[in-house]
Amino acid sequence: MAKSEAAVKDPATKGKLKLIIAVVVALLLAIGLSVGATWFFMHSAQTKPAAAAQTAPVGKLPAVFEPMAPAFVANFNQNGRQRYMQVSITMQGRNQADLEALKVHMPVIRNNLVMLFSGQDFATLASPVGQEMLRQKATASVQEVAQKELGKVVIEQLLFTNFVLQ
Repeated sequence: MAKSEAAVKDPATKGKLKLIIAVVVALLLAIGLSVGATWFFMHSAQTKPAAAAQTAPVGKLPAVFEPMAPAFVANFNQNGRQRYMQVSITMQGRNQADLEALKVHMPVIRNNLVMLFSGQDFATLASPVGQEMLRQKATASVQEVAQKELGKVVIEQLLFTNFVLQ
């Protein structure tokens, strides 16, 4: 027993013992925090969908997507070289009945879009900014026809689901 008391009184042994205790406490604290955080996030993830469903806006309907088939193919000249563009478009709206009513006017819409696509510059379309500008112009064109023919804007936006330049 005299040896153990002498060992505890030794300053080097006390420093090592304190270090070991500090490391063990830090590890236990880290494990406890990770378990607690995991439980918290798993528990909150399970309750979020129910809360989100209750707080969903009442007036906004879910999005409805209607593809425009077949894909648009447009050609144009660039410095004497023939260039082609193929674009697949999907319309996004909120009311299926309005989209069905707009289908009656699809020949006018397709004509306007082909004319719009044919008048573009290849260098502009090669950049993402140019493609986004074209998408916005196409959306405005379809919204204009919908406003003129149906009396309301049916389409929120057009989405380019495929865009090929050659």
